[in-house]
Amino acid sequence: MIDDLEELQKRAEADIGAAKVEAELAAVRVKYLGRKGLLTQYLRNLGQLSIEEKQIRGKRANEIKNNLASKFEEAQAILTALKKETSFREEAIDVTLPGRRSGCGRIHPVTQILEEICTIFAGIGFSIVEGPEIENDYYNFEALNIPKDHPARDMQDTFYIDENIVLRTHTSPVQIRIMEKQQPPVKIISPGRVYRPDSDVSHTPMFHQVEGLLVDRGVTFGDLKGILTSFLKQIFGEDTVLRFRPSYFPFTEPSAEVDIRCVMCQGRGCRVCGQSGWLEILGSGMVDPAVFKNVGYDPEEFSGFAFGLGVERIAMLKYGISDIRLFFENEKRFLQQF
Repeated sequence: MIDDLEELQKRAEADIGAAKVEAELAAVRVKYLGRKGLLTQYLRNLGQLSIEEKQIRGKRANEIKNNLASKFEEAQAILTALKKETSFREEAIDVTLPGRRSGCGRIHPVTQILEEICTIFAGIGFSIVEGPEIENDYYNFEALNIPKDHPARDMQDTFYIDENIVLRTHTSPVQIRIMEKQQPPVKIISPGRVYRPDSDVSHTPMFHQVEGLLVDRGVTFGDLKGILTSFLKQIFGEDTVLRFRPSYFPFTEPSAEVDIRCVMCQGRGCRVCGQSGWLEILGSGMVDPAVFKNVGYDPEEFSGFAFGLGVERIAMLKYGISDIRLFFENEKRFLQQF
């Protein structure tokens, strides 16, 4: 039996030395020292021997077990160090290779259009103002002549934080805040992010708007037409054909939608313009007297106009982009085109 035990030790040491990876070494450990391992079974069988033989063979078996455990630890340390060295070698950086140049960034197309719009209006005397994106009900709706029962207040059309606080649905609240603090003349545009629960190829829950306001004595609808005509021709080109058609907005009266001849089909009719030959660009109108009364302006003394446009829509038409969601995907190949 002792001879068999010595032979088991030799075979175990040979198997330990032959293990080249940690998984092989673990299998050898189980083979000899596991619950059903060869040495474990040997120790269990000692119960069948006499006390004297049990002491002699048990002592030797435990010595071999402790010796093998030490050799397993040594082999494990060697294999771990070898694995780490191999990993370092594989991950080593060849400092003689040429470096990789980082790509140059581009200004986002929405930002480009937004900056162009602001530059045009700043060039004709409009100031650029900003306001909070989280608004209360009064500034977002009430002061703009949008009553409690108006459809725009529906949960399907507005993000409500609580009953009185919303994510602004337009940048018009900025106009109210400015008029409360400043007597006419007022000549501003208010660019910024706005929020509505829409999501499809032409709408996203967050998008950018620019709204404008001009208030003074003697401001007419002719002034509105002249400024917006000049603006659209600078954006889309001097050959741009546009039209004003009657519409409705709660905070302007009279109101008008502004369309341009379709930039895709040049007015012949296509899928983009719904075969009409025209594309809706922005909404506008003369400021409703009710809005003036809310900010303390005398509608008999002052008049003014307001307008609003979606920056993404302008960018889509100018660059021929069919899906608004492309602006928000951060796809490098898409952004490099602009």
